[in-house]
Amino acid sequence: MASNGKELVLVTGGSGFLGVHCILKCLSANYRVRTTIRTLPREKDVRDMLTAGNATNLEDVTFIEADLAKDDGWNEAVKDCAYVLHVASPFPMSVPKHEDDIIIPARQGTLRVLRAARDAGVRRVVITSSFGAVAYGHEDWDTSKPFTEKDWTNPDGPGVSAYIKSKTVAERAAWDFVEEEGGNLELTVIQPTAIFGPILGPDFSPSVEIVLRLMNGSLPGCPRLSWGIIDVRDAADLHLIAMTHPKAKGERFLCVSPPVMTVKEISLALRERLGAAAKRCPTRDLPNFLLRLIALFDPAVALVTPELDKIKPASNDKARNLLGWEPRSNVDAIVASAESLINFGVIKT
Repeated sequence: MASNGKELVLVTGGSGFLGVHCILKCLSANYRVRTTIRTLPREKDVRDMLTAGNATNLEDVTFIEADLAKDDGWNEAVKDCAYVLHVASPFPMSVPKHEDDIIIPARQGTLRVLRAARDAGVRRVVITSSFGAVAYGHEDWDTSKPFTEKDWTNPDGPGVSAYIKSKTVAERAAWDFVEEEGGNLELTVIQPTAIFGPILGPDFSPSVEIVLRLMNGSLPGCPRLSWGIIDVRDAADLHLIAMTHPKAKGERFLCVSPPVMTVKEISLALRERLGAAAKRCPTRDLPNFLLRLIALFDPAVALVTPELDKIKPASNDKARNLLGWEPRSNVDAIVASAESLINFGVIKT
């Protein structure tokens, strides 16, 4: 599994925001990386992002075409790999017509990767799940009590979206698979909250879209929404730590830098840290009825309106205490998003 002393890691979804940062972390730790992309023409985009991330050993990165919805390519993708970081996951840009349109691909894609990894003798798979698999479908939650890895989303609970349900079902399926037919395969699961931090190119998380909309003035006010926040670099770092740490075997880890931030707090932090560059960031609340009106014409907004006025605190004690992981502050993550959006010309100041 090693070539020139370097072990091989498969990173699925290498063109994605978190995926490309995971590749950077692996390269900096002296691993070789194979990464899956849906179509091989995306290789240039990924290499450009890695270059933007100051990777110097691009010869250690190879690409393979594989789609989570198809069997083709996965046996080849995991061949000779010591570890797998399964980061890829379908994310809807609008509310799907039927929840199975996202739930089935998420579950089946995860099982495809796990079967191939088991059959290839991979030591450990680290799956990117989501805070969505932890904190939803709970009525009358005491917001003074943070969610932990012991909690699970109730997929049949009130207000659980198709995406949230897909992450929960896929993670449950992964644990069941490893327990029932995983053989010697080890599993660790990372559950990020909203991912911010520096973009490296045109692919970035839906979370960063919030910063973009605040900075470019397209939001007339601050929606009454809040999230747990994590910097993409710290999320990638936790994946890499969990890949080899003995105490990470068979564990779930919430990936967050508390406390929760409201959109208004995010907007005010951008104004404070970036000054004139953030002059378009709103300072007033946006009434809920107005956001729901916007959602009628904006599918991305429609995805988040069910979360209006809901606060979901989360603890990172387990990752910090068990693995020694220390994320940067949530404000630093937000500011890094804005600065990179400016640097890449996505936001004109």
